Amino acid sequence: MFGRGVIATVYGWALERAGHDVEFYVRPGRAAAYGETIDLDLLDVRRGVRGQRIAEKWPARYREGLEPGHDFDLIVLSVQHYHLAEAAAFLAPRVGNATVLVFGNIWSEPLAAIGALPGGQLAWGFPGAGGGFGPDGVLHGTLLPSVVFGTLGQPTAERERAVRQAFREAGFRLREQPDFRDWLWIHFAQNAGLHSQALRLGSLARLAGATDDVREALLATRELLPLLKARGVDLRRHRSSVLPLRAPTWLTAPALAWVLAHVTPARRAVELHSNPEELRAVCRDTLAEARRLGVALPRLEAAEPSFASEAKHGQHVVAAFRDVQEL
Repeated sequence: MFGRGVIATVYGWALERAGHDVEFYVRPGRAAAYGETIDLDLLDVRRGVRGQRIAEKWPARYREGLEPGHDFDLIVLSVQHYHLAEAAAFLAPRVGNATVLVFGNIWSEPLAAIGALPGGQLAWGFPGAGGGFGPDGVLHGTLLPSVVFGTLGQPTAERERAVRQAFREAGFRLREQPDFRDWLWIHFAQNAGLHSQALRLGSLARLAGATDDVREALLATRELLPLLKARGVDLRRHRSSVLPLRAPTWLTAPALAWVLAHVTPARRAVELHSNPEELRAVCRDTLAEARRLGVALPRLEAAEPSFASEAKHGQHVVAAFRDVQEL
């Protein structure tokens, strides 16, 4: 697992429970700082919507160096979208013969974002988990039953099938997206609409039960559909993803607000999110792309004071990348 972020930790735990040997690559000095165990407070929903509560100290293994001659089969690369290019550049000369699972949000062209990583050794996926480390160092999170895998137009290769099998054997249901680039961009836009209103309110948790604010989030996302078209996304191929955005908000907003307030996995997802910079960066980068392409986004623009930053985005990337924990 590249870094010891939330996604790396949750899926590292799940894969180890399935019988795999799991190690975390962290920067020098971090292993001693982290200690021998990770305190987990997880809701594992793989075997039922009520979920199983996991509270344990999980012994974790770390390494602070990664030489090309290593014998890892799989490297899970799950970083924020604004770290991906830098992480890929760091990892490219250290991949060895491992398969790299790129596992998260992407807003740029995927093949451009991963740079020099060998294309024949890649798998593409998207996690169904979330949460955050509390001030006490405990990881509070939720592990959902499904994981999304996809391709960029090519047939699924043997390495990709092996990665899918590992997740399947760990108890996850797999969802396939053959047009994965466009699916990622649609998902990113959905996040931008939701995050813009959450930042306006002060947190994702405040959207729970707030029908009017959820309605604004849905309308903000609907306004992003022309941006997706301008980027070349064929929305007709993703009808199921965009249908809730086109449905009447008098129907969808109360339903989503209720789900966020009363369905435990969804409620925990918004309550436990602990990285506001991720929300701000998603909104900033979406708005920047809209301005580049000349697409008006009234609601996202109105929310801009809640996510604008005086610092250049590249400065955030470089500063944050110094600490692999934040990846």
